[in-house]
Amino acid sequence: MSEAVIRALTVPTGPRPVPSPDDARRVTDPLTDRDFQLALWMLYELHYRGFDGIDPDLEWDPLLIAARRPMEAALEAAVRELAAVDDEPTTAKEVATALTRMTNGCGAGELATFLGRHATKTQFREYLAERAVYHLHESDPQSFVLPRIDGPAKVALAELQYDEYGSGRPDRIHAGLYAKALTSLGIPTDLLTHVDRAEATTLASVNTMSLFALNRRLRGAALGHLAAFEATSSLPCAAIAEGARRLGLPPEVADYYDEHVEADAVHEQLAIRDICGALVENEPALGADVVLGAAACLAVDGLAADVLLDRWRDLRSAAS
Repeated sequence: MSEAVIRALTVPTGPRPVPSPDDARRVTDPLTDRDFQLALWMLYELHYRGFDGIDPDLEWDPLLIAARRPMEAALEAAVRELAAVDDEPTTAKEVATALTRMTNGCGAGELATFLGRHATKTQFREYLAERAVYHLHESDPQSFVLPRIDGPAKVALAELQYDEYGSGRPDRIHAGLYAKALTSLGIPTDLLTHVDRAEATTLASVNTMSLFALNRRLRGAALGHLAAFEATSSLPCAAIAEGARRLGLPPEVADYYDEHVEADAVHEQLAIRDICGALVENEPALGADVVLGAAACLAVDGLAADVLLDRWRDLRSAAS
């Protein structure tokens, strides 16, 4: 599927083969199929920064949009199955209660705790490179949601995004801080370098955000995903920053995570109450999607974390 997308993007003239609906339907588990996730990531990337040497008009090429739709349907079905929830809040209070219940007790998480206490420098570098697919595009998916909502939720989302984009300081844009952390370790900051090596589940976590943000009907899920991410970020970031200092890594690495310890502690309630709560207060029918998005964040990101931990455990077992 990914090879078909590449050909469709690069063939200058004549027929352009693209993934078919049958290709998408034949994928057993979209969340762990790297070929599927890579193909979808490339199609989504056309809506972000595109690719050098690729015609920008292909962003809205009918053939590529048609090829993407069955892939999105397969991903959405897999995410809904993985993140099935029963809550359907219809008021701001019910949303806050549901999201708080879902995210309370998450703590630092097993992966962040490992990075903080046990990871080697090599493992820490592997983690930074793996997560670059997300962090070099940090907050960009949620910006697509701004024109799709209104009122207090729009204002609160704009406030959160202002922080993510440096609070008026270009040198403090969070994606830029991550790039500085990579550079300090001699790790490339070219996105395609990391996409080439990223696990299927890492690409799935990024594609899930794009799925929600680029489809207006899923705007509630996009903001629920954001709320869960912000509510479960501060403690893991503190643990990872501690790991960077434990290993004596350049200060730019800890700086990125220190920034999020403070920012995400504030963003938690902003995202839960002022964004998601206000959204559902204005559009009660979106309550179920908000909860779906939060559950999807926790479940899909959990899969991605487990893959990394399992990789390191397997290497440790082989060594012993």
